[in-house]
Amino acid sequence: MRSQTSPDVENPTRTSLLDADYGYVPTLDPTLPPQPQETRQQPSKPILLLISGLLAIGLLVALIVGNVHIETHDNDVPSPERRNPIEQGVSEKSFGLPGDVPPFSWTDEILAWQAPVFHFTPGKNWMNGPVFYKGWYHLFYQYSPAAPVWGLIVWGHAVSRDMVHWRHLPIAMETDEWYDVNGVWTGSTTILPNNELVVLYTGSTNDSVQVQNLAYPANPSDPLLVNWVKDPANPVLVPPKWINKKDFRDPTTAWLTPEGKWRMVIGTKVNKTGIAILYDTDDFKSYELQDTWLHQVDGTGMWECVDFFPVSKEDDGLDTGVIGPDIKHVLKASMDDDRCDYYAIGNYNPKTGKWVPDNAKIDVGIGLRYDYGIYYASKTFYDQNKKRRVLWSWIKETDSENSDIKKGWASLMAVPRTVALDPLTGSNLLQWPIEELDKIRSDLNEFDEIKLEPGSLVPLDVGPTSQLDIMVEFELDKKITNGLSVAAGVPYNCAGHGGAGVRDAFGPFGLLVLANQNLTEHTPTYFYIVKDKKGVYSTFFCIDQSRSSIAKDVDKSIYGSTVPVLEGEKLSMRILVDHSIVEGYAQGGRTCITSRVYPTEAIYDNAQLFLFNNATNITVTASLKTWKMGLMTKNESGWVWLGPSLILVVVFFFVVWTWQNQRKNRS
Repeated sequence: MRSQTSPDVENPTRTSLLDADYGYVPTLDPTLPPQPQETRQQPSKPILLLISGLLAIGLLVALIVGNVHIETHDNDVPSPERRNPIEQGVSEKSFGLPGDVPPFSWTDEILAWQAPVFHFTPGKNWMNGPVFYKGWYHLFYQYSPAAPVWGLIVWGHAVSRDMVHWRHLPIAMETDEWYDVNGVWTGSTTILPNNELVVLYTGSTNDSVQVQNLAYPANPSDPLLVNWVKDPANPVLVPPKWINKKDFRDPTTAWLTPEGKWRMVIGTKVNKTGIAILYDTDDFKSYELQDTWLHQVDGTGMWECVDFFPVSKEDDGLDTGVIGPDIKHVLKASMDDDRCDYYAIGNYNPKTGKWVPDNAKIDVGIGLRYDYGIYYASKTFYDQNKKRRVLWSWIKETDSENSDIKKGWASLMAVPRTVALDPLTGSNLLQWPIEELDKIRSDLNEFDEIKLEPGSLVPLDVGPTSQLDIMVEFELDKKITNGLSVAAGVPYNCAGHGGAGVRDAFGPFGLLVLANQNLTEHTPTYFYIVKDKKGVYSTFFCIDQSRSSIAKDVDKSIYGSTVPVLEGEKLSMRILVDHSIVEGYAQGGRTCITSRVYPTEAIYDNAQLFLFNNATNITVTASLKTWKMGLMTKNESGWVWLGPSLILVVVFFFVVWTWQNQRKNRS
């Protein structure tokens, strides 16, 4: 692990940001002091032979044993007849390109670079209910095994000890019954008091009716939950008569009511009113629809993947059924109309079954979002192992479908995030990458108090930049930061203001990630401070994709929103770069943005990192740390066995060596 500091803090190598067209001419990276070279003695030939033999045997054992891991398999059960074409669900590719956009000539080298390393992806092709069970984290996800495009959806299944290293298991549930022949869609897991587990999921029938079905492990004692059984009574729930047959889906994790019944939520709509309806059950087979809706918001459309869970200022995570005087409840819905995940914080009355937002002006669908970028169909679960609530979400592709087919896979999951109530504001959530991701950091670089004058651009020598974890703080003039906590009624927005190339008095300033040397490709992640007509300052956090690629057949949206900044706080952001995905967290996770970028030149060793200040009136001081992020391998199993295998081999040779020495001594 090495630490680097800018050699000239007062005057680091810089160039000027000329205009909105980004006409920079960046200089060379700052010159760093030469690193002393460690002198090593050459080992003797016998030792080299011994080491080579050990490595060869260990690798052979690792490969043999590692390949014993369970692979996905084909379904042997004949599929029932499908009367209707395959429907679109929550996970179809919704990004479309105009017909006159010329396709880019994507090479295999470029497409190979796009694959992330520390984000979960399907083994191949196209990518629900997470849970911790008997020492393993389970991820069930929407999966199209036939091709890397939207198609017949089944439940993929993967397991992990740490939610970082994953092993793919066989498909958990196939489309092999009349009630799910058109798709095994989103569902949720519920752990019962006896530590057994049940799953409720939405199936699309042979008549394209959305129904709810029950499944459970074939062997509850199996910690990997490889085999699943669908209940013979399925479907256990059908749409009420007043609901459209295609608007009844995505059951939540169930929780116990004070009366001892299990309660869960399903999303639906009536006309353009999004609704969360409640069902009670004793056995997960027979259900009673509650007269009271949990909540509804006019004009928000279909609510998909509804989630409902408690939070408090005192705890990092609470089990789903916890209630109390100091407990708030989060209601979240994925909006089918705009493909964004909205949430609101409020109060839940378990007796009436009603939930009321704390602030009706930021109700579900019209206020706060988990993420202001590409982030959809999210789901939380309570991790009883570490007493925290963990958030998962699906990240779509925003390139062309032809590109997905050529590279052989599509979409991924955002890194798992902890989610908790902000104890300082009480009005928003904090999201942060799980602590396990810190364990795959390496090669620390530190830069302290880099002064960024207006128009500055500072290249940072951090080595390869395709896989980075970046933590950066910015200090501004104190008289500005004193007024940053109010963020209401400001007409500015990230997307409508032209992006990072438009200069203003107090912004933008931040980082350029995945940038090539001449900046024809770069992705700015930045803050933008705006003063309204009343003299109130507000802070925006944005990611600008407009210059992320010279290819034209990719999405180049600009994402962002306001972020609360309290008095005395420095501006801070954490950026995760994993090849074609960039995740940003501002002010400890009060505002988050996820983006997909597809550079053609700023890849491999050509990808660089810069600090910039495109403001006209303020000087910014930046301090940051960067780490390289990486896994030993995408397939956990081989490396899991490699360590123990090498240990066994070393022990074996040590025993043989000791035995031979004893023989020599006796002779």
